[in-house]
Amino acid sequence: MVMGMTDVTYARVNADTAASLMDKLCEVYADAYGHVPGEDSTIKTDAFRDRATGALGARNYELVTARAGDELVGFVFGYSLRQDRDWFAGLDPAPEPGFTDERGGERTVVLAEIEVRKAWQGKGVGRGLHDEFLHSRREERATLTANPVAIATHALYERWGWQRVGSIPGRPGAYYREYAMFVLPLR
Repeated sequence: MVMGMTDVTYARVNADTAASLMDKLCEVYADAYGHVPGEDSTIKTDAFRDRATGALGARNYELVTARAGDELVGFVFGYSLRQDRDWFAGLDPAPEPGFTDERGGERTVVLAEIEVRKAWQGKGVGRGLHDEFLHSRREERATLTANPVAIATHALYERWGWQRVGSIPGRPGAYYREYAMFVLPLR
């Protein structure tokens, strides 16, 4: 993909490489959200670091990076959902029977984070990351959660083919009390 005179390249990396990039991932995360007046941005970034570090040991973890030259401009990571993760707990409206069954942990991939630096937002980098991450996944479907009031983000996901299936409560220590949940069939 060409952005003016700069090529954006995508690369898949495993958990070991992702761990070595953690500081850079945190920088991209902080830049993607920008500074909110009156908010201590380190709280949000520290929470991200905890989530991102915790995800490294997940089944079939994968990180895709987007770079413009040597600069990391975005990333996406995710992993296969395990039955015992209880990802769909509290989903409202209640799903149909069988919806939450993971059938050996290979049914659903969680798209856990997708982040793009502010200067690169709206230029196709997020969609490129999304597509690169999902195109080689072997699961039947993907899922993600989003800020419940981020209507523009919801509309973007829906344009990309995601279907909102409801809302779930935030887990202890989560940034929001509830999240919008989306699912995307992959096969």
